[in-house]
Amino acid sequence: MVDSEIVNEWLQKAEDDYGFACSVIEDSPFYAQICFHFHQAAEKFLKALIIAYDLEFKRIHDLQVLLKSSLLINRELEELREYCTFLNPFYIDARYPVHWPTQYSKETVVKAKDAVEKIRSRVVPLIDSCFSRAVR
Repeated sequence: MVDSEIVNEWLQKAEDDYGFACSVIEDSPFYAQICFHFHQAAEKFLKALIIAYDLEFKRIHDLQVLLKSSLLINRELEELREYCTFLNPFYIDARYPVHWPTQYSKETVVKAKDAVEKIRSRVVPLIDSCFSRAVR
């Protein structure tokens, strides 16, 4: 049986990353770092879902792979693919020197925030229903 406390810990970490990124949008020019935290939030929301349904947990950061696992829970999550595709590069691009063009702007940050909100709005209810509303 899955421990709901562990799932709650993942959800809280996801909310922390999301909340931090949202809190600095207006006052920070560090758009790449903000996008990284939005990626992290999406990753942790998906991992919380995977853990809640007791699927194989992979220690990876690729949102496409995590989404593929999530599709075993609900095929309708396929609608999140475009958001995962958009957020996925932020894990590498925002943290390391890369030799390909990257451009981060406030517009990119707002789009990343929207992507995470879409992922969160689909994932959290599935987690809640898994635990009959015991989670959160």
